[in-house]
Parts: sequence; C-alpha cells; structure tokens
Amino acid sequence: MEIPQVPTVRDFMTRSLVTLRPEVTLAAAAEELLANEISGAPVVDENGALVGLLSEFDCLRAVASAGYQFDDHDDAETVAEVMVTECHTVEPGLDLFGLAHEFVRLRVRRFPVLDDGRLVGQVSRRDALRAALQLRRDFRRAHQEYPDYPERRVPIRNYPSSR
Repeated sequence: MEIPQVPTVRDFMTRSLVTLRPEVTLAAAAEELLANEISGAPVVDENGALVGLLSEFDCLRAVASAGYQFDDHDDAETVAEVMVTECHTVEPGLDLFGLAHEFVRLRVRRFPVLDDGRLVGQVSRRDALRAALQLRRDFRRAHQEYPDYPERRVPIRNYPSSR
C-alpha cells in the first residue's frame, strides 16, 4: 500500500466563502454570520482583495463597549470600524503540520488562504483537525508511522494553557 502524503492547506481549505464588505453595517454582518452558522468571515474590498477579518468576537466587543445601547447604534457602525486589519494568512502549499503549528502559536480560529496575494479560501482549526484525523486513519490503513516533523521539529506538548 502506498504511503499517505501529508496534506497541504490546498487539499482541505474551504473554497466557497462567505465574505463581507467593509461598508456593511455591523448589525447586517452579524446577521450574516449567524445565518451562515459561521464564527467569522474575511472582509474584502470591491476588487475582492482581503482587507480584514470580522469575527463574532469583534461583534461582541462592540456590544460590550460602554457606549452600546439598544437603539440604532449597531446600524451606524460598520464592519470597517471593528474588523481586524492585521490578519495572519497562510499559503495553499503549507502542510498540515506547519498549519497546526501556526494555529497553536498564534491562537487564531481561522486563516485566510492567499495565493499570490489573492484570497482563494479559508482554513479553520476544525478543518485542520478533520484533516489530521483523516491522515491518521490513512497511516493506520497503510500500517505506517507518522513521518518526522519538518526540520526534525519536536511536537509541541507543553504549550501554554492560558489565553
């Protein structure tokens, strides 16, 4: 039996994305997240270029702000005002082990996937976990052990438990 290959982000990223625009109201964006049962979405400009990320956390931060009231406040606030603009991204060729390392190191829930600067997908922690379990099943079927970590890296075992 053939030895399974470690998948890359390209193999398991989500290609069909819900995206948001910066000028959309925060209320409309929150409705979009809830309607699609997602915890966040990339924010793109009129040319489809990534300009930020909006998460449930960002929406809740606006709700928790001292000035939030149950009026039209959230209809005046836009995605651009609360989105994260300094977002970490990954490339489609990154392997599963490198991706897992980045998720642990940066403590983010998702990465936009950029190919030559163009948004081509998104990958979540859940996507990575699903791919890891599938790889494990594939290795077991092939009666193989996991390959060495890239550059003989030792698996992370005792990373910080506090946020």
